[in-house]
Amino acid sequence: MDKLVSILIPVYNREDLIEETVQSARNQTYENIEIIIVDNKSTDNTWSVLERLAKEDSRIKIFQNETNIGPVRNWKRCIDEASGEYGKILWSDDLIAPEFLEKTIPFLANHDVGFVFTSTEVFMNGTTKRIQFHDIGESGFYHSEKYIDGALFKNNYPVSPGCALFRLKDLQYNLLINIPNKVHSDFSVHAIGNDLLIFLLTAHSYSTFAFVNENLSFFRAHEGSITTQSQDGKLILYYNLVSAYFVEHYRPTLIKKMNAKLWYLLKISKIDARRYNFDKVEDFYVINKDYNVDIWFLLKKILSTVLHKLGI
Repeated sequence: MDKLVSILIPVYNREDLIEETVQSARNQTYENIEIIIVDNKSTDNTWSVLERLAKEDSRIKIFQNETNIGPVRNWKRCIDEASGEYGKILWSDDLIAPEFLEKTIPFLANHDVGFVFTSTEVFMNGTTKRIQFHDIGESGFYHSEKYIDGALFKNNYPVSPGCALFRLKDLQYNLLINIPNKVHSDFSVHAIGNDLLIFLLTAHSYSTFAFVNENLSFFRAHEGSITTQSQDGKLILYYNLVSAYFVEHYRPTLIKKMNAKLWYLLKISKIDARRYNFDKVEDFYVINKDYNVDIWFLLKKILSTVLHKLGI
């Protein structure tokens, strides 16, 4: 029998978007699914929409928190209410193609594979503009070190699990509500970086990940999203704070390379860094005491910036 997949939809105040999101889950060609939706005590008509949808489809299981418990704790409740072998986080403003599960699940039959993600299309309502992300090459299996290096030091690797499929047990274990830090940042509230850490911790535990080179996940850009509401400088700083946490606790051999990246980040974003209490490289770490930098990595990063500005 096909293994049960839990599609996890945390939601807050999405009365105009949630039905389309849920419909994309209902439309999956892979049939053995449950759709777990937890409403974080919305103040609009989201709950009424969910009640109607749940009456239409027995696969939809809806829950509502008594009070707003913050975004990350709401993600966690979605996971805790699920009973599938696999877990697919679907943000309440995003969509997945009907074939998403059908084309990703086979990769997880290999027990060395920690997760599988697809290329992603970002769209905005009312426009024809589409931007593609996360195209890392041909569909297939890749070594987990490629994801870790790419997510920490390069671009075009996903930080949002909205484009990925995991084993439910790994989501349960690797979603951290809060992340220890020196700058008094409450990750349970701003939810910037908890998503990346799911990927990094899972990649650390498996030798392989998989990629499907098809646009099967669709991210909606709009004013109400966490990414849009957060200033670019804040996003970059907090994602690097999470990256530094991962490196110092799980990959200390990458400390000098991470230090070089952080040193460069502080130089090019001084105003934002001071706003969020980052004055020096040490502020990104909890236990690390080695602040030496990888000079060659730093020089390559500076050269890359110069060439980009020159249009070369």
